[in-house]
Amino acid sequence: MTDPRVQKLAKIMVHYSLELQPGDRFRLSGSIASLPLLREVYREAVRAGAEVSTRIEVEDFASIFLQEASDELLTTVPELAKYELEYFNKTLHISASENIYTLSGVDPKRITLRSRATRELGKRNMERAATGELRWCLTRFPTQGHAMAAGMALSEYEEFVYGAGKLNEEDPIAAWKKVSQEQQRIVDYLNQHDVIHIEAPGTDLTYRVKGRTWISADGKVNFPDGEVFTGPIEDSVNGVVTFSYPAIYQGNEVENVRLVFKDGKVIESSADRGLDFLNTMLDMDEGSRFVGEVAIGTNYDIQRFTKDILFDEKLGGTMHMALGQSYPDTGGKNESGLHWDMICDLRQGRITADGELFYENGKFLI
Repeated sequence: MTDPRVQKLAKIMVHYSLELQPGDRFRLSGSIASLPLLREVYREAVRAGAEVSTRIEVEDFASIFLQEASDELLTTVPELAKYELEYFNKTLHISASENIYTLSGVDPKRITLRSRATRELGKRNMERAATGELRWCLTRFPTQGHAMAAGMALSEYEEFVYGAGKLNEEDPIAAWKKVSQEQQRIVDYLNQHDVIHIEAPGTDLTYRVKGRTWISADGKVNFPDGEVFTGPIEDSVNGVVTFSYPAIYQGNEVENVRLVFKDGKVIESSADRGLDFLNTMLDMDEGSRFVGEVAIGTNYDIQRFTKDILFDEKLGGTMHMALGQSYPDTGGKNESGLHWDMICDLRQGRITADGELFYENGKFLI
């Protein structure tokens, strides 16, 4: 029997996150492991009158492609991918991995080669989203693989996932609308300020955001959600940041990352493990040493690190920064094939805006 929370999640995706309507051109994709949720979303989308196209993925195909493809094939973007990018106006990807480390054995140089080749696709995707031409969402279906990575039994992990999405609530959509209202207060405050100063153990960092737009992430793009974010002025990031949790990208873990910024650019990097991979990603392209996103996590239903960025970046009491590509709707201008989120615990920290303390020890004061 299908867990009723799976059906609730499908309804949120269709009626809240994407607001599917008759005539929408909707692409639904996910791995085989996500089939229970894929099925319920498909059912709900058809009921909503959307034109649904499905894509079921085999998890290890990405690893096979990156390892076996020639350089020519690795740098080729299929015409179908370009066409689909312009055709669909609503998309949902359901991520469900049985092994989060499938790409960890791939040569990082091949990852960067593919990322450079698909960079324009990612840029165009963000442009369409910023103008409202495209509405997209990403969510997670709990699997044994994600549960093991998080150090939980599957039943415990399911409770974690569904709790973070407020799916135990009688009316989850109403609960997320309340989150939206609460986060809007924070966004309204931040949009009136410029210089942000973050202090925490191993971290003393400033950046400027005047003229940029802070956005409330309230379940419309990522789900579960819970953050406020923007794109900093590209050359304004200065100081040092030490990330509290392992930085994970494409199945590779880098521990105790410390970055030094000068005029927006990473000029010094260190890590206890995975430094070679970190530096390879930093050298991916001209934008990969600059910050594309800064954010504060607001989901206090998430209280533990799980090695899953969809949840970890929302962790209440933390901030995160993404090296690389900016989101155009924030006003960010940095371009890169990289977008790597890294998380800093602020439960022993503080943030000021133009010298005014508004966040301390993991809590907002406004």
